[in-house]
Amino acid sequence: MQIIETIDVNVPITTAYNQWTQFETFPQFMDEVVSITQRDETNLEWTVKVAGAERTFDAVITEQHPDERVAWTSTEGDLQHAGVVTFHKLSDDETRVTVQLDWEPKGLLEKIGSAVGVGKHAVSHDLKEFKKFIEGAHHETGAWRGDVPRD
Repeated sequence: MQIIETIDVNVPITTAYNQWTQFETFPQFMDEVVSITQRDETNLEWTVKVAGAERTFDAVITEQHPDERVAWTSTEGDLQHAGVVTFHKLSDDETRVTVQLDWEPKGLLEKIGSAVGVGKHAVSHDLKEFKKFIEGAHHETGAWRGDVPRD
């Protein structure tokens, strides 16, 4: 299943991008994310709730370019998951954030939820919460400006 959602946030592109690199803050604006532990510059451990069940998976950042994009894919665990977030400067104080997720629903509840658009609704909701989070703070909680070239 593929989900693509976009939102415009009223912060500079660097602020939006920098906040997105703070993966461990995702539970503050993503309802399904229980926790993310960043092991090193490119390896993450995610714990999420999907269809009421807690799932854990490892992911690797496959590409990251400051103020442009962050891409990742799961490497092992309970979910097959890949995604990319891109950042587009609309003006000095406005940024378009686009999320593309690809995932494989497992089990009956996830497949039913996928069929009725629950995943798309969740991503849209999480982006609205990201907008509230970053616009309310007026600045990022941290930043990682490293570059990870695509293999």
